[in-house]
Amino acid sequence: MDIVGKIIQVLPLQEGVSKTGNPWKSQSYVLETQEQYPRKVCFEVFGEDRIKNNACQVDDVVTVSFDIDSREYNGRWYTSIRAWRVQQGNVLQQNAPAAAAPAQAGTAMAPANTATFDAVAQSDETEDLPF
Repeated sequence: MDIVGKIIQVLPLQEGVSKTGNPWKSQSYVLETQEQYPRKVCFEVFGEDRIKNNACQVDDVVTVSFDIDSREYNGRWYTSIRAWRVQQGNVLQQNAPAAAAPAQAGTAMAPANTATFDAVAQSDETEDLPF
């Protein structure tokens, strides 16, 4: 899954040692979407190398690719949004024109069908649509 938004808060770095004795690091960020009704999403980047590669700062516009995971502990459920890639800018919008080009090429037959529809629509201009 992907989400685009602006980083509004960088939470403190968390670190510890696993049961097997391996050190770990996790960095959490709060992102606000840029929609008509903005939503705030807290996501985490796990692992020292990913934290360094995906360094985000407040006011950065980013595209976050993430997985959602829920787990149960003592009868309660906890959900985490773990990012596996954070890219600067709105990558989804940048890739949209390239994705739209094949769709336009695939609709080469559409004008013939559209002309037929237009001819029917012009002949029935005074009537209401049947649906």
